[in-house]
Amino acid sequence: MKKVVTVGIGRKSFVIDDDAYQRLSIYLARFKEQTGMGKETADVMEDLEERIAELFTEALGSKYQVVNISMVNTIVSQLGMPDGSSMEDFSTPREETPYRPPVKKLYRDSDDKVIGGVCSGLALYLNVDVVIIRILFVVALVVGGTGFWAYVVFWIVAPLAYTAAQKCEMRGIPATAENLRKFSSYR
Repeated sequence: MKKVVTVGIGRKSFVIDDDAYQRLSIYLARFKEQTGMGKETADVMEDLEERIAELFTEALGSKYQVVNISMVNTIVSQLGMPDGSSMEDFSTPREETPYRPPVKKLYRDSDDKVIGGVCSGLALYLNVDVVIIRILFVVALVVGGTGFWAYVVFWIVAPLAYTAAQKCEMRGIPATAENLRKFSSYR
């Protein structure tokens, strides 16, 4: 029989066993110590907790499942530390996890937007220059008016990338501590 606790991570509640809770607490404390961003540390920690909550939600099959030590080990090894060091000094052994390439998602880019961020978001998703996408939309608008409706549809369908984790997903890069730190200063 194991002791479990209910914790709030990234504005979501999770049931987590005691060993996993201790490991996650140590990780968050050491991560906070190493950020070295002064006033922005709270923003980085908030983004990190939101990313951890997203990963827990993906890993849990049902909302009644308990977060265990292997899930926490997987997430800690995936996210890493701000300075790029590993968490080898934990008391529990590190488990090998298979590499999963990051998933690229379509978002509207809040950092490089002219009107709604649709063109820059599409350009990042398709790996093309944003100028090409903007020219295509203007040409479609002038030729038949479909550019306007296509832009409106993409504006409605694609959410705006607010968090650092969403900005990483938009670019197709892993949401590691280093990458979260890059995009958290754009807020």
